[in-house]
This record gives sequence, C-alpha cells and structure tokens, in this order.
Amino acid sequence: MSVRITGLGIISAIGLSVAENLFSLENSKSGIGRIKYLSQKGDYLVGEVKASSEELIEKLNIKSLPISRTSLLGLAAAKEAWGENKHTSKLRTGVISATSVGGMDQTEHFYRDLLNDKNPDFQVLKCHDSGNTTERIAAELGISGYINTLSTACSSGANAIMLGARLIEQGKLDRVLVGGTDALTQFTLNGFRSLMIYDEQWCRPFDESRSGLNLGEGAAFLLLENEKSIDFSGNETICCLNGWANAADAYHQTASSPDGKGAMLAMQKAIELSGLSALEISYINAHGTGTKNNDLSESMALLTVFGDNMPDFSSTKSYTGHTLAAAGGIEAVFSILAIQNGIVFPNLNYQSAIQETGLVPITEFQINQPVTSVLSNSFGFGGNNSSLVFSVNNS
Repeated sequence: MSVRITGLGIISAIGLSVAENLFSLENSKSGIGRIKYLSQKGDYLVGEVKASSEELIEKLNIKSLPISRTSLLGLAAAKEAWGENKHTSKLRTGVISATSVGGMDQTEHFYRDLLNDKNPDFQVLKCHDSGNTTERIAAELGISGYINTLSTACSSGANAIMLGARLIEQGKLDRVLVGGTDALTQFTLNGFRSLMIYDEQWCRPFDESRSGLNLGEGAAFLLLENEKSIDFSGNETICCLNGWANAADAYHQTASSPDGKGAMLAMQKAIELSGLSALEISYINAHGTGTKNNDLSESMALLTVFGDNMPDFSSTKSYTGHTLAAAGGIEAVFSILAIQNGIVFPNLNYQSAIQETGLVPITEFQINQPVTSVLSNSFGFGGNNSSLVFSVNNS
C-alpha cells in the first residue's frame, strides 16, 4: 500500500520555502556559514536559517508569546505544507512532529538570566517541553485531533513520517501533517563538539578526509492523505510514500555499528515493503553526516544492500548542516523534489573515496534524470535507523 503526499513545506539554511530550497539545490548553494543569529561564542560553521526569531514572529503573525525558535521553524514549514486545506469534522486529522531540542533555545536564555540575577522570565519555561512545539503547531493551524511528538535523535523526522503513514494505512487517520523541527542551541553545538565529531571546516560527507559534521537548523513537513481525504480536498498527489522501516542495532550510545547492520536492515525492509527491488531505486538521499563512523557504517550497509548495482547517491547535509530531528523531514522533501523534477543533487565537497569501500557519490548536479523511486536514510544515536521509500504516483 502507498500513502499519498499532497503537500510540502520546508525552511532551512538554504531557503525559507520549498521554492527557495529547490533554487539553492539546483545551484549547489550551501547555507553553511559563520554564526550570525545564535548567541554563541566561537567562530563555528553552522547551517542557520536566514531569519531572526523576531522576523519569523512577524512573518507568521504570532500573537501569543513567548514562543521557541523550534516552534517558529516548525510553524513556517507546517503552514506551507498545510496550504489552503479546510477543516471538516468528516476527516480525522493529525499532526506528528519530531524534535530533539524542543524549546531549549528559550531555556538557555532563561538560565543565563537566572544565574546572573537578571530577572528571568519564568513564562519561557512553558516552551521547553518537546511536546510544546507540536501543540503550538497544531493550535496555530487549528488541528485538534491526533497530536503526537517523537524524539528518537536524528531519525526522529523519518519516524514521524513513518508513524503517520502507518496510522493512515491502519485507517486511524485520514490526513496527517508529519515532519520535524529543530533550532540551533548552544547545548547541541557544544555537545557535538565535546564528542569530537564537529568539523571546524565545511563538512565533507563520504570523503576520505571527512572529520565531522556541521550542525544546522530547520523544519520540514509533508501532508499525507488517504483517498477519502483527497476526495474532499481535491488535492493532487505529488508522489507516494511506498516503503518505510526502522531497525535498532543498539550497538553504542552514539556510534553506528561498524558493519552497518541496523542501517542495512532498515533499507532492506523499507524496499521490501515498497514492493520494489533494490534495482528499481533511482537515487539514495543518504544520511551522510560527514563523521568518520557514520559514513563508513552507512557505506558498508549500502554495499550489502546494493552490491555492484549501486544507485546514484549523495548526502545533502553539506547544504543544510545536520538538522538533527528535522533532517528526516528536510531530506524527505529533497527526495520528493528529486522525483518531481527529475534531478539528482551533488555531494558537495567530495574529493576522494573512503578507502575501505571505494564508493563515489554523485558530485555534479544532474537534470533530466529518470528518478522514479528514492530511498531516504535517517540514522540516530543509539542505533535507531530509519529508511523511507518515495515513488512516483502511477495511478
């Protein structure tokens, strides 16, 4: 069974909308640069959304404050994905949003003010809980049905999409907004640096010289609908979500298994559920963080699944940075754009293959490609591995 996708919304370091993101992808324009908006000491490379929280509040016409940047980013993407859809009691509607930091961007300011005796605003603590971001998105869009928040590290966004698809498949929802949102925070930036997997230079996924990731922020949502919902909305199907799977290898708290077993299982099961064969995958939007561990582990898994029939693959994290819980949503949108436009995105900054695998990603932007099915990978800490398969609408 396939689930229809009828709406897309995204905000990232390379654009404030789907159209802006597509333009940056087509022109190999990365959004990674020096810190501008985050209150953080240090000259670090990050993928910041090119708008302050104040600008987003004005653009989104937010009246009720305080609100976290995570919620603002999520609202921007969710509103674009929701579009002009109408509410009706005839349809069971839901929102499933993923996040890893929640409203931590606000909490950091609160505790700094508290420790410095600067009259902290206790109201901002209401924003901290991860569920608050989803509830805020639902309230602003007027959705009061099924509301859920997922947090499974960097696979969160993909798992939100997966859960939404399952609820539609099981007949429990007719339409659901699914995706993820995360803002940059000092905590996550310093946390990844403490793990010694942060690259002080522009990240280089799948390159032999890779030395770490660059963090980013953003949000992306898809609107999933069943036939009943489409009969009401009249929305056109952009493409279909055909396969999904999650496999937890539980190898290590932060590291992927060296043989890529969990990633391999997630990819194999997602492809199997889609009804396709590995030979029918046109393009793989890889997790590809740029860390030594992940890229080798994912490469090993890719070789196990595809062998000598490796499809075109690349990581788009050198455009956006690693957006944590939002990554699965953002890269799902990129995967759908590849199908819509018959394009394949280059793996920026690649120079030489990883010695152990010799795999070479796509390094030039490609147009007029027969992209009919895309595999999108999202792998999180603790070995939580998720894969999604998107395909053209053949109905």
